[in-house]
Amino acid sequence: MGVSPPDRTRPRTGRQAQGGREDGNGKVKLDDLLGEYYELEQRLADPEVHADPAEARRLGKRYSQLTPIIETYRQLKEVESDIEAARELAAEDSSFTEEADRLTIQAEELTERLRVLLVPRDPADDKNLIMEVKAGEGGEESALFAGDLVRMYLRYAERQGWKTEVIDATHSDLGGYKDITIAFKNKGTPEPGAGVWPMLKFEGGVHRVQRVPVTESQGRIHTSAAGVLVVPEAEEIEIEVHEKDLRIDVYRSSGPGGQSVNTTDSAVRITHLPTGIVASCQNEKSQLQNKEQAMRILRARLYAEAQASADAEASAERKSQVRTVDRSERVRTYNFPENRISDHRVGYKAYNLDQVLDGDMGGVVKALVDADTKERLEAAQSS
Repeated sequence: MGVSPPDRTRPRTGRQAQGGREDGNGKVKLDDLLGEYYELEQRLADPEVHADPAEARRLGKRYSQLTPIIETYRQLKEVESDIEAARELAAEDSSFTEEADRLTIQAEELTERLRVLLVPRDPADDKNLIMEVKAGEGGEESALFAGDLVRMYLRYAERQGWKTEVIDATHSDLGGYKDITIAFKNKGTPEPGAGVWPMLKFEGGVHRVQRVPVTESQGRIHTSAAGVLVVPEAEEIEIEVHEKDLRIDVYRSSGPGGQSVNTTDSAVRITHLPTGIVASCQNEKSQLQNKEQAMRILRARLYAEAQASADAEASAERKSQVRTVDRSERVRTYNFPENRISDHRVGYKAYNLDQVLDGDMGGVVKALVDADTKERLEAAQSS
């Protein structure tokens, strides 16, 4: 059974290699990646490989992962050759000195990019993501805030060109969400670090809001919270689930306030007996469709749980995403009176909350990704 690293509530060093062999110090050898890349080119040119669509997809995916590394390496070598030529010409014509200096700066930038690309990657970086947003303390205000978070993520996904799919949702009376489950899907094979998982995996945790609720008649600022859970979506071939290990319950779908919205028992709750993990869905019209969607959620949770069991530290991180949806257990605060957003894990603060809630999450996402990249680079250098 394939596994992925668990979600992180703060940037942590990914120890898994992005591919290729490692030397005695745990660093990926570029020569090995070059050899693997050329071998993949030859295999993908072989018609017999494409007789097995699954194998062809696997090889094509790996080829796409390696392409940015190899292209950057080739560019670096070309620039280094141009620098050498410019310096030779500068000995006879000083006008080439400026060209050599410009190329040197370009070489330094390419070297840094290559260094980042060679840092061991999270194996889940190419995966799609399943996100759950749950209302916490604060009653209807918390549910309304959960709705604000959902709109923020959906608009951010639209800006990134990702596809989204609401798998299941329970609405609140005032139009928010008691809980909602959404799938975020990559468009093709993303470049390293540019996919759904690497850009949203740090969203897990408790998000706190400070504002005057619509239900507040005295104009007082209240604090409430909503929880966000993120897991990479697992494919069926990666997670083997036996029917004998499942308890499947059906019940009638309910809407805001608990009223029935379906006259048949179409909602499905699946319990994985060996682990006790539960997944449910009531969004679809038929019992079969709800079962299929609940199985997607279950596989994703089992996928994360498998790695969590193998890595004690990662397990603690995954479970700490939302220990309780309590106002004090927060990773980020959204302060409406000051139009301020603060991420408490990396010290990020900005006064453009209105823009962030409209999907302009680039600043806060970059702060988290940069912190993670810096930590992984430091860990690779010290290995």
